[in-house]
Amino acid sequence: MKFVDEVKIKVKAGDGGRGCVSFLREKYRPRGGPDGGNGGDGGDVVVVSDPQLSTLLDLRYQKLYRAQSGEHGRGSDQHGKSGEDKVIPVPTGTLIRDLGTGEELADLSIAGERVVVAAGGRGGRGNATYVSSTNQSPRRAQPGFPGEEKELHLELRLLADVGIVGLPNVGKSTLIAALSAARPKIADYPFTTLVPNLGVVGYDDGKSFVMADIPGLIEGAHRGEGLGDRFLKHVSRTNLLIHMLDAANIREDDPLADYRTINHELSLSTLGLARIPQIVVANKIDLPEGRAKIDRLQELIPVCAISAVTREGLEQLKRVIVSRLEAEGGGEERGSVTARF
Repeated sequence: MKFVDEVKIKVKAGDGGRGCVSFLREKYRPRGGPDGGNGGDGGDVVVVSDPQLSTLLDLRYQKLYRAQSGEHGRGSDQHGKSGEDKVIPVPTGTLIRDLGTGEELADLSIAGERVVVAAGGRGGRGNATYVSSTNQSPRRAQPGFPGEEKELHLELRLLADVGIVGLPNVGKSTLIAALSAARPKIADYPFTTLVPNLGVVGYDDGKSFVMADIPGLIEGAHRGEGLGDRFLKHVSRTNLLIHMLDAANIREDDPLADYRTINHELSLSTLGLARIPQIVVANKIDLPEGRAKIDRLQELIPVCAISAVTREGLEQLKRVIVSRLEAEGGGEERGSVTARF
């Protein structure tokens, strides 16, 4: 399935029905009085988060969402029926902004959460409601009010506990495949990952956390260079980052060059990514050059050394991740979060 994380749509709430001007005329009640009913209210446009969805793809092909208008009032005090709401399902984690005002209307971070993005118009009053002691035969009714009309920008931000960041081809997809049931495309060339991948990692008895593999970042990503810039937002909700390095390609003259490059891009992001706690992981220690350089790197910064291919060090890394997640959660026991994406 194609991954779509940003769309623009137009929404139009239903208009209210107009009130009715009517007078009761029956055989034995020639002057029965006004009996015009009220118009029905227009339907709302409602956006609801659906945990079964993972992309905004369906919204790309339909640009206008219109709720039903209310029916007009009728004689014999018959009020018009209210219009039906238009419900738009979106993935959990969707941000909704009004393009006209720039206002953030909602952040649907909870499964089943609903928000009215365009309110339906109120129905008009019929002439029966204008009767008073001084006006026994009102001959006016109120027109229905128009429903709201807006242009919206919807942006999906994945909900994950752990995000994996690093330069292209350092083994992020291989790691998420080794720790979870996710099966991302893996190949030996840069930018294999074109879309974020989510995987559920189980531990203990029935507990789990969600891990997101973000496409590789390069220098200048915050300015729109490379593929990773548009996916930086997907790590903004994570509680923990795995900063992955390629142990086999550590520079002899500057072992922390790649580490600084990624942290620099995170610090220049407007999403506050530099404040997210990190675990530094050096991958590919199964290669002779990787194992030879890991000691030098560990002298400079705390590093978890692993091989995502041979699975060396993965159980220790999982324990470190769980410990950090529980610490970030204030020591609370974490249950399964598989319903959050």
